[in-house]
Amino acid sequence: MMRRWLFPIVAGGLVALGAYQATLLATPYALMQAAMNKIGDRGPENQFAFSPMTTAANQTIVRPSPDLAYAACAFNVSKGPVLVDVQPVPDHYWSVSIFDARTDVAAVRSDRDTKGKAARLALVNAGQTAPAGYEPVRVGYDRGLVLIRILVAPASTFPTIDAIRRKSTCKQV
Repeated sequence: MMRRWLFPIVAGGLVALGAYQATLLATPYALMQAAMNKIGDRGPENQFAFSPMTTAANQTIVRPSPDLAYAACAFNVSKGPVLVDVQPVPDHYWSVSIFDARTDVAAVRSDRDTKGKAARLALVNAGQTAPAGYEPVRVGYDRGLVLIRILVAPASTFPTIDAIRRKSTCKQV
């Protein structure tokens, strides 16, 4: 009697294990695809979308910090490198993070890394090279997100910070 059930139990266990593995592998891509689509709704690919200061009414990401100004760019390097120029914001913490399509962090730079200068990054895949003057950042997938965060403290400095961050660019070569 037990032998009759052994194969279906083992087969069911293998199917469950396979489904579990597939879910683990697919989840990061699905989450990043949803994020890129959300950013894409706010602007074209390879161009920054600048968010207003976060309030309870306008949250576009889960649990954003209300004292950070955000800018995001959904990038695609399939047709060539994408150049990211992030303008420094004097006397304020800022950072730029590059995430690939699997949610892996490809690079992070901040005001502390650049010592008050602009961050100049060239997002490239394996067959591409960075133009002179740009730090190459190899991405494992053609698509992903660039996220700029700037500390806005006090809140009254937002208009000045917003004017500076809007000089940052994300563009295909």
